[in-house]
Amino acid sequence: MKQLLLKSAQNTKTVDAEQLAKVLSEISGDKRRLDEILLGNPHFTEDAVLKLFANALGIEYFTDIPQGAVPQEFVDSVPALYAQHHYLIGVRKADENELTIVMSRPLNLNALDNVSKMTSMPVKLALATRTSITAAIDVAYEQKATVIEEVAEELDAQNIDQLANEVGSSDDLLDVVNRPPVIRLVNDVLFRALQLRASDIHVHPYETKLQIRYRIDGILYDVLSLNRNVISLIISRIKVMAGMDIAERRMPQDGRCSVRLGQREIDLRISTVPTSYGERAVLRLLDKSSGVYGLNELGLWNDDLSRLDSVLGRTHGVIFVTGPTGSGKSTTLYACLNRINSAEKNVLTIEDPIEYQLSGISQIQVASKKGMTFVTALRHVLRQDPDVIMIGEVRDQETARMAIQSSLTGHLVFSTLHTNDSAGAVSRLLDLGVEPYLVSSSLIAVMAQRLVRRICPDCKKIYEPTQHELRELGLGTDANIHTEFFIGSGCDKCFQTGYRGRTGIYELMMIDEEVRDMIYAKESAGTIKKRAIEAGLQTLRMDGARKVSAGVTTVAEVLRVTQSDTL
Repeated sequence: MKQLLLKSAQNTKTVDAEQLAKVLSEISGDKRRLDEILLGNPHFTEDAVLKLFANALGIEYFTDIPQGAVPQEFVDSVPALYAQHHYLIGVRKADENELTIVMSRPLNLNALDNVSKMTSMPVKLALATRTSITAAIDVAYEQKATVIEEVAEELDAQNIDQLANEVGSSDDLLDVVNRPPVIRLVNDVLFRALQLRASDIHVHPYETKLQIRYRIDGILYDVLSLNRNVISLIISRIKVMAGMDIAERRMPQDGRCSVRLGQREIDLRISTVPTSYGERAVLRLLDKSSGVYGLNELGLWNDDLSRLDSVLGRTHGVIFVTGPTGSGKSTTLYACLNRINSAEKNVLTIEDPIEYQLSGISQIQVASKKGMTFVTALRHVLRQDPDVIMIGEVRDQETARMAIQSSLTGHLVFSTLHTNDSAGAVSRLLDLGVEPYLVSSSLIAVMAQRLVRRICPDCKKIYEPTQHELRELGLGTDANIHTEFFIGSGCDKCFQTGYRGRTGIYELMMIDEEVRDMIYAKESAGTIKKRAIEAGLQTLRMDGARKVSAGVTTVAEVLRVTQSDTL
């Protein structure tokens, strides 16, 4: 085998032949397999070693594995966990009777024999990198048929006491082989939620049934009804996953856990509360693999983006992002931090909870029960010589005052407030008891935002809005006579809703000298907003109208999430 590899290296030049000869001469006492030794050697890349073996053995090398090439008999016969552990996947071409097993370990013949026995088919070897194989495994097993219907009937016989021994620290939702029915059912509910891009799962007990609901793009949909006698089984399974007390059914509980979907890591935030018909649970899904959005991916119009960029370069001041729960405020803050994160700046965050990990940034988790509140965390953060501080939320006078005073001592501070519009943030801070001179001297920008659903690109069609809708949106009838409006007719890819994905609409109010004077004089939010509009502020509804005209969203969506601009 060594001679074949040396000859292959000399012919193909995929690796340095002299370096390979040197490595092969030094491994005489090593008991590991030859492929493991070479793949673990820092002088050679995985891709180069596998191409070397493929050439030496005369077998095929897959740079990329086609999405539809994995046959159903392989998925049905080989457990996902086995395929993941050995980094192998089966592919078959239309004119072949045997199965090609693509592996990342050329000499792992035991695994090859086992797959032949599992599938009862003749097999031949091919090679690919672990990354290519992992991606193919995830796609193939995600397409496997769901099991909700077949396991729901088995739940009556499930023993709750056995659940505690059946959960690992991070379950893989693709691994359903030999699982008890309730575990397969909960895994499948989670799996289907991720397929449909749901952000939350609601487990809602009623008098005669248990309703499973998904929140997709901000809207709740009923997706599954079960017999109510399975309520305790499903809630107990969810509690075990989150490390809660399954015996406590009369008090609300909170917990968290992680599950895997192939190589995707999903964080679950779980809350249960007792109701008159049994316990209700809500699961918030956070996909770690989705990453943090860039500032230019949020849907900001170019003029707003350039103005926001200008304040991100400031050395001190407070920037607030406002909006109701679920309006994307945290996502915007993360994008801002990502934009300014650099080796020259010390960036710290105080969050409850930490939703995504940001590289190069120190993130602190609030723990109120242990005395680690926003205020106490902020006091200690100020001793860490920060340049930029992000405070998850300003909830009280003490946090608001400390955030503002931090900005006055030379820090750039980001935070969120629950207000309806940008000008409302000023009134909210004054209502909390912060002195007007502190607010006026520290505040540099306030951005209000909402999320609207995007029109599904696969079923997009032209639509004629009514005159009333156009008037409500502020578009009029003459100025936009040549504008085409669109709506989604509904298709399988968008859950028959006509919408797929979301984008933001924004209202960015810059704090100039005139606004500072109005804040100092305790002018009302309405007066401040009126002056800002006269100076060129684009309100939430105006920004929504721009996105309707651009064919991004619909008139109905903008009217649903925004209020009229009448002052």
